[in-house]
Amino acid sequence: MSTDTIFSRIVRGEAPAQIVYQDEDVTAFRDVNPVAPTHILIVPNKPIATLNEAGAEDQALLGKLLLTAQRIAGEMGIAEQGYRVVINCNAQGGQSVYHLHLHLLGGRRMTWPPG
Repeated sequence: MSTDTIFSRIVRGEAPAQIVYQDEDVTAFRDVNPVAPTHILIVPNKPIATLNEAGAEDQALLGKLLLTAQRIAGEMGIAEQGYRVVINCNAQGGQSVYHLHLHLLGGRRMTWPPG
């Protein structure tokens, strides 16, 4: 599986994106096909294809991804009303870009099951 994905190119500044947050470990940007009024993708700058490929050495990074989602939710004004954080893993889990990423969704009532 190639580690050079559109998300890797966004992290490196080689592909356009509406970046809302970036530091040495994490990049967050608006999804080009949003399914909610707020739909942000949060990716590790380190290319990890799926959650299955994350290892013990990635523990702090995985935590930082979640805390980044929390931070952005607050900054975007969706924290108090509520939001959803989703990680899809592999094809049957709905993953289409093989670079681990979180979907931060909010700004409307989330239903379960999703749909």
